[in-house]
Amino acid sequence: DCHDTAGHKDHCVTGAIFNYTKQLFSAYQGYSPQLSYNLTEALMFLAHFIGDVHQVCALLLVWDTMIIDSAVKTLYGSDLATMIQAIQRNITDAWSNDVSSWKNCGHNQTVCPNVYASESVRMACKFAYRNATPGSTLEDEYFLSRLPIVEKRLAQGGIRLAAVLNRLFNSEVKIAQA
Repeated sequence: DCHDTAGHKDHCVTGAIFNYTKQLFSAYQGYSPQLSYNLTEALMFLAHFIGDVHQVCALLLVWDTMIIDSAVKTLYGSDLATMIQAIQRNITDAWSNDVSSWKNCGHNQTVCPNVYASESVRMACKFAYRNATPGSTLEDEYFLSRLPIVEKRLAQGGIRLAAVLNRLFNSEVKIAQA
């Protein structure tokens, strides 16, 4: 489901991730010296879009900002660094058995945003939209019950971005769209 209204393919966040990954890969591998990509911009957009694809769509502002802000204020003493440390502890402790699977793309691909997007759709159906009807007010219970999922998706996004960058700059792999 990655077409614009005119039917052009790859006009969505997953298409953008493939695009910026290819730009960085091409420049780093020295292909086509006449390339005029802005590599700083490509890296910034790649990081941004990998973060976005790990969140749910219609409630992006709630999941990407409001739940995090609320947690920082109420659970982490208004200290974002404390929240980050908690997520890092979960990566090394609670989620340590899952981290290697988060990094893998399969078929020796550099990036696999379709997998990340499919996970987000499943999370949206299972958690984000449950008891969140249009026009309703989301209460503290909603925020607190979804926070563990938000924190895990933040961790997955960070681990995967690091893995993509490691694959881009440390080895020769193919970048193909699934």
